[in-house]
Amino acid sequence: MTWYQDGRLHFGIGVEDTFVPQTRPGERALDEYELTEHYDQWHTDLGLASEVGAEFMRWGIPWYRINPAPGQWDWSWLDPVMARFAELGIRPMVDLLHYGTPQWLEGEFAHPDYPKRVAEYAVAVAERYADTVTDYTPVNEPMIHARFCGELAYWPPYLSGEEGLTRMVAALADGFARTQHGIAEVLGERATFVHVDATSRFSGDVDGEHADKVRFLREQSYVVEDLVTGRVREGHPMLEHLLAHGFSPDLLDRLAGAPVLPDVMGVNYYPRHSTTLVQDGVWHAGGFVDPAPQIDEGVLGLEDVLRSYADRYAVPVALTETCVTASVEERVAWLDDSVALVHRLREEGVPIVGYTWWPLFDMYEWTYRHADTPREASLLTMGLWDLVESDQGLLRRRNPVADAFARHAAADRAVAPSFTRG
Repeated sequence: MTWYQDGRLHFGIGVEDTFVPQTRPGERALDEYELTEHYDQWHTDLGLASEVGAEFMRWGIPWYRINPAPGQWDWSWLDPVMARFAELGIRPMVDLLHYGTPQWLEGEFAHPDYPKRVAEYAVAVAERYADTVTDYTPVNEPMIHARFCGELAYWPPYLSGEEGLTRMVAALADGFARTQHGIAEVLGERATFVHVDATSRFSGDVDGEHADKVRFLREQSYVVEDLVTGRVREGHPMLEHLLAHGFSPDLLDRLAGAPVLPDVMGVNYYPRHSTTLVQDGVWHAGGFVDPAPQIDEGVLGLEDVLRSYADRYAVPVALTETCVTASVEERVAWLDDSVALVHRLREEGVPIVGYTWWPLFDMYEWTYRHADTPREASLLTMGLWDLVESDQGLLRRRNPVADAFARHAAADRAVAPSFTRG
């Protein structure tokens, strides 16, 4: 029996692992492991996760570092990290693609070889760590990828518009499917695939003048997952739009004919950022380019997305990222409220198998890439540990959110399984 079938709620944490190494005038590299000094402090960082009772860790591999040139691999940093996971008994839920490609891949996701290259990388990882790693997320938040890189021209390859977005969706879906098929060939039935989506909700004047736009965006938010799971066929609400903007019919047939299914469907939900407030009048593009107003609908929004993904994909679901960027008191309150909701939904039969606080320690806002200020100006207070600047580098200072997380994790290890839906 695998961990997601044992009927328990498993508690885990994540380390922010965004990697956008490409630079150009006015844009510096964005590597969260570098910014948080995780490359140097990984040994003690993993110990912090163990300290609060985390059973798993959503943790990403810096593709651009371990694959410095085509066909070349450098495992010198990664090998001891994976050994540390095994030593501590923490299950690594390996995040293979978190927004960036190697610098040698010209055009990044727009390069015609991208799907083949990302699958090659995934297979190399799966083969090397076949004895210790079985849980993989092929692509984190594919629609955020697609929008930032293919619609808003915010990150490489700086595509824009509906054609750019569709091109990114196609590349990501193709690479996603090839990655999962490749890992499955290496690990067989031992492999567990946790697909992870950023949830996108709308509230306010949703039936007003932007009603058609809202309906379209709600369907679009699922499109990469629907593509890789073989759902985009005749009658799918996104089919004609994709084909009209350049999606290859051959790729569509290939994805539909050889779907890759999640064992667990992960949803990322941030109460202060996951729900767009729709207002009649101006429509905002979103992202950092043209931010749209947000509304905090708290646990009501979380319940909505957990139920929606469980119903749509008919597999166990996990909350794979959540937190509030706020004071310690507000973070603890959200942790307590969201865990209470998860317990209630499990009692009602919703098969929720995981809860992930993101991140273990504070992180830095993505706008650091476009800024020229010191890293501390971009600090986001989100973690169980605060990041504190010092002459000895970044210190990790435990705060009461860690105590609250440890309390919940310990309580759930001590109780019997509670959800009943198969």
